[in-house]
Amino acid sequence: MAKKIPQPTNGPRERAFLVGVDVYQQRSFLPLQDSLSELALLSDTSGLEVVGELTQKLDRPHVKTYIGPGKVDELKLLVEETRSQAVIFDDELSPRHQRELQEALGRNVKVLDRTALILDIFAQHAHTSEGMLQVELAQYEYYLPRLTGQWTHLERQAGGGGGRAGSTGGVGLRGPGETQLEVDKRAIRKRISHLKKELEKVEAHRSRYRAQRKRSKIPTVALVGYTNAGKSTLLNRLAKAEVYVADQLFATLDPTTRRVELPGGYQALFTDTVGFIQKLPTTLVEAFHATLEEIVEADLLLHVVDISHPNALNQYQSVQATLDQLGAQHIPVVTALNKVDQLRDPDAAKQVVSHFSAKAVTISALKAIGIPDLLRVIQEELYETYAPVLVRLPYQQGALISLFHEAGQVERIEHGRGGVLMQGRIPGRLLAQFRNWQVSPNYQEPEEEEAEL
Repeated sequence: MAKKIPQPTNGPRERAFLVGVDVYQQRSFLPLQDSLSELALLSDTSGLEVVGELTQKLDRPHVKTYIGPGKVDELKLLVEETRSQAVIFDDELSPRHQRELQEALGRNVKVLDRTALILDIFAQHAHTSEGMLQVELAQYEYYLPRLTGQWTHLERQAGGGGGRAGSTGGVGLRGPGETQLEVDKRAIRKRISHLKKELEKVEAHRSRYRAQRKRSKIPTVALVGYTNAGKSTLLNRLAKAEVYVADQLFATLDPTTRRVELPGGYQALFTDTVGFIQKLPTTLVEAFHATLEEIVEADLLLHVVDISHPNALNQYQSVQATLDQLGAQHIPVVTALNKVDQLRDPDAAKQVVSHFSAKAVTISALKAIGIPDLLRVIQEELYETYAPVLVRLPYQQGALISLFHEAGQVERIEHGRGGVLMQGRIPGRLLAQFRNWQVSPNYQEPEEEEAEL
């Protein structure tokens, strides 16, 4: 099915034609048309003007061109008719798919996919040196297998950092038998290696910073959610801060941490993290490892959901799936159903709370609705909610043994030569710190260790 969208032809922006495929074998949290609407928003955020779209249902992607040969011919005619300069696929294309489609549509038309589009947006919105490094790494790793001897895509997509993708300055002369393409690929691999080393330094710095925060005993809360759910607006409201806010996808990319006052004189550090999206590119997850660790190391996750969005539940499930992918299933979660002020009946949101999580609060970050209730639930989860735990802690983990005594409720303790078996209840926010030492309820000391005793 093809649909042309009337658009003015004299705008300064590049004209883009969207392609969506409903693949039976691939799981998607959004229906095809809703996913294409999201792709159109991404395109607009990237600075493109969407002039039409084409859809197809397939059991599996076509081996050469992703869409069927007939659809390729139809797409070519539509691209010519709408004078499109770019074709954007809603799914990630393999290097072969991209090459074959490029050949079929002609070199004057850029063939991109959702991943390339998100990379372009990230490149525009990365303002810190860390963000630029992460985006540049993701770009190079994405484009390396797609390199075909011309740099037209890279010239548009390249981010900040220490060099632009598409620049071979400083590469030197080719070796015997080397083509320029081989030289370019070698230069990119060298740059990737350098970027990874730089990001390792960033990760080490973040680890030291997190350790310092843990020593201060101030719990950390990571704000997570679908892009444009209102996380930055909520952080501004909670911390009385001025984090950049815009009504567009991925308005903020670099993490921001602020101190927030909780009821009862308690405090917590809240970190705003990059917004999630369905089909989040693997290259981005890997490149943003240091940033995403802020989520995995948090004491509590505050999942912000745009309850006014027609696909709110699908977006919620998409974020939960990404959190599982990151290994954050063990962290307690409080859900903030945001933007109730945009609902025709704000009370209707309370009727669907159970569909999201047991600890969900309806709020409006913009209008300050429900904020006291949200802070109370967060304070209870961080300081008053205790979880049963049984751990065997080596004596070298003296800090954890002390933490159990200070913050928890010890019900049983057995000292051995190798360590101490402790059973009781601890605040839910501390569970992650004891995760590596948890044992089953019927745990018994190994016989070998008894023999050594």
